[in-house]
Amino acid sequence: MKDILEKIYGVFSKFPEDILALVARFAIGLVFWRSAQTKIDGGTILGQKWQFWNIGDSTFMLFEYEYDIPFISSNISAYMATYGEFLLGLAIMLGLLTRLSALGLLGMTLVIQTFVYPDAWPTHLMWVVPLLYLIKHGGGRVSVDNFIR
Repeated sequence: MKDILEKIYGVFSKFPEDILALVARFAIGLVFWRSAQTKIDGGTILGQKWQFWNIGDSTFMLFEYEYDIPFISSNISAYMATYGEFLLGLAIMLGLLTRLSALGLLGMTLVIQTFVYPDAWPTHLMWVVPLLYLIKHGGGRVSVDNFIR
């Protein structure tokens, strides 16, 4: 039984880190990207909204009446969240400044957990895992970071 387990562990240990980094980047990047897409108005290219500066009225209403983030006005919070989700989500998926982008999204996750949806910690915990992995290991060889390096 010990030999069988060691063989299984040996197979799993050979799983390429670069694939794990790529999957982690897209898994967490798409969470924030898709959230940004719900906040943006305007036309689409390839089915995606790219005018991140064109924030919808419903987003401002959401931040004014639903989300209660202290110390920052609802309008500023709406801009910060939309820009952060859009730009950092895109950067993570591209592997651009991966560690810093992951750190920014980790900060957003902590704000969401603390002030917006404190009961959603199981979901937020699932976001934290790939973010911590990317902060520690970076974006891998299939990333803009690696290309620049």
